[in-house]
Amino acid sequence: MRLSLLQSLQALRSQLDPLNSKAQRLGRRTALRSIALAVASGLSVLALSPTSTNAASARLGNPSPQNQPLQISQNKPVEITLVTYAVTRAAYDKIIPLFVEKWKREQGQEVVINASYGGSGSQTRAVLDGLEADVVALALAADTKRLEKGGLINPGWESEAPNNAIVTRSVIAFVTRQGNPKAVRNWPDLLKPEVNIITANPKTSGVARWNFLGLWGSVTHTGGSEEQALDYVRQVYRKVPVLPKDARESSDVFFRANQGDVLLNYENEVILAGLQGQQSLFYVVPQTNISIDTPVAVVDKIVDRRGTRAVSEAFVKFLFTPEAQREFAKVGFRPVEPGVVREFENKFPKVNKLYTVNDFGGWDAVNKKFFDEGAIFDQIYTNR
Repeated sequence: MRLSLLQSLQALRSQLDPLNSKAQRLGRRTALRSIALAVASGLSVLALSPTSTNAASARLGNPSPQNQPLQISQNKPVEITLVTYAVTRAAYDKIIPLFVEKWKREQGQEVVINASYGGSGSQTRAVLDGLEADVVALALAADTKRLEKGGLINPGWESEAPNNAIVTRSVIAFVTRQGNPKAVRNWPDLLKPEVNIITANPKTSGVARWNFLGLWGSVTHTGGSEEQALDYVRQVYRKVPVLPKDARESSDVFFRANQGDVLLNYENEVILAGLQGQQSLFYVVPQTNISIDTPVAVVDKIVDRRGTRAVSEAFVKFLFTPEAQREFAKVGFRPVEPGVVREFENKFPKVNKLYTVNDFGGWDAVNKKFFDEGAIFDQIYTNR
């Protein structure tokens, strides 16, 4: 009787083994297809390991390669997605592997970080439309606020990370023709009769909104009135021959189409372009400038649903460490960690007077006053 039962069990196992092997092969193929689809949709999949493929297979409900029951444990590989704006890629390509190594060393767990890059406004819309971001690092706090208003990020996110969640800074730079032949060194020089200016459209571009606030604040934060600021900014936009939709198009107009004498752009973009050998650049940083503060936040609704809050919050905090801040500084971002600020202080031109978006009342007040339909920018550009 015992022998007959044993023989039956062996026969049953011989029938199930091929099925298990087939399920494993299908699971691996399904996981690989998921990774390929992520890459095709613009995600940069970093820190992949053999266990990351197994984790994807397990999440899809397929048997693990070890043919063991799934168990929720700290050592199970975890996967998160970072959604950020395009120019940060050079920094995150270095920072993400540093965090992956640190997390593995300290927690004993594999982590896979998918990074999606694009224009800040476009990325914000993608997240609102369903792109599952665990962490967002956008060019404007206003974009992060849109995710808050959309119910994806909890109010008070600024206090959940160091430095009020501002992870990097930059300022506005004037890119000129080689040797600066028109001698444009500060804001008033933009009104020289022979100078034409290239800047993007603030209705569609984040950098253009910073440029506009830089122009306005260069008057109001040096003793000028609101009326004087309005007159100055109106005169500047009369010297703008075309309004490209974003920073990339602005650069194309300036360098490829050879239009304009001065390009207004992020300092970090100018530095990075020089490091990558894209252009031979000559630029100046006005001594009165706006602090371009860029935030980072955990997307609460996504991390709570996916169970990735711990690693996502740890990644955000890691971005403020000297290791990560140093990588930001190397590619042109002004760091916020005090030790790294001192380390790189000679790399960045000194700015004597620095104002922030909060000096304008914050982004809600800024958008209502300057950029909403019929607001000051529309009045300036319509009547220029």
